[in-house]
Amino acid sequence: MSQPVSPRPFRFGVNLMTAAPADEWRAKCRRAEELGYDVILVPDHLGMPAPFPALVAAAEATERPRLGTFVLNAGFWNPALLAREVATADALTGGRLELGLGTGYVRAEHDTAGLPWLSPGARVDHLLHTIEELYRLLVDAEHQPRPVQKPRVPLLVGGNGDRVLRLTAEHADIAAFTGARSVRGSTTGQLEVMLAGELDERVARYRELAAGRDEPAELNLLIQFVLETDDREAAVQPLMERVPYLTPGQVLELPIGLVGSVAEMAGQVLAQRERYGFTYLTVLEPSMEAFAPVMARLRGE
Repeated sequence: MSQPVSPRPFRFGVNLMTAAPADEWRAKCRRAEELGYDVILVPDHLGMPAPFPALVAAAEATERPRLGTFVLNAGFWNPALLAREVATADALTGGRLELGLGTGYVRAEHDTAGLPWLSPGARVDHLLHTIEELYRLLVDAEHQPRPVQKPRVPLLVGGNGDRVLRLTAEHADIAAFTGARSVRGSTTGQLEVMLAGELDERVARYRELAAGRDEPAELNLLIQFVLETDDREAAVQPLMERVPYLTPGQVLELPIGLVGSVAEMAGQVLAQRERYGFTYLTVLEPSMEAFAPVMARLRGE
């Protein structure tokens, strides 16, 4: 009789979204390391820090955390130029880079940058082309500069649609779920949340597509809010105007939020690992301090 497979160890990341002068940025990264985060991440949106220089600066300020993009908008990038950025950043961070990629979902940013806004299908095509071309280049012994990590920099792909889930199953080391979807017709990247049952279906679909993998991917979930409180329903009241179509009870059940005491929130994380398989959680910068005691409890500190 085969033995049950132990879950992966937890990993925790923080997505740093606010630009800052050099000393402040490095202090923020050191604080993330002090709090115990395993990964320091940077998004790829206009008005936020440029990913690769921000991660190189984070590496200079820290010793332990991995450094990742969460996630690059593939529509902003030419694969050959991205290969140069990835290889250089991996070298300058001492092989600590993790590359996150997605299709992009904010039309207004493309308009501002003077870049074409493709159809959903064409954006997925470009993401797939970017991944295939990027790793063709980076495994080529003649390509310069060279990354440090072998056989490749770990790849995270974020997205919920069937075609993105398929390419994630085929190519990614880390499958990232947002627990939200783009609002149809929005040009500004407005999102609507997915209820727990909807996320069940998306994760199940990914597992179907990934059934033939030699090694299972790490599963990541982006946590949008962390609220430490002894009155859970009162704590979510300020959120209700953003999701007027949900009841407070439904908000409390959203996979993308943690609400309650530290013990209750740790319990929610464990329940999500049991239900979905998420062992890598990312929180947003405003939740960096609030989530730290939850991390400590989950690690038995």
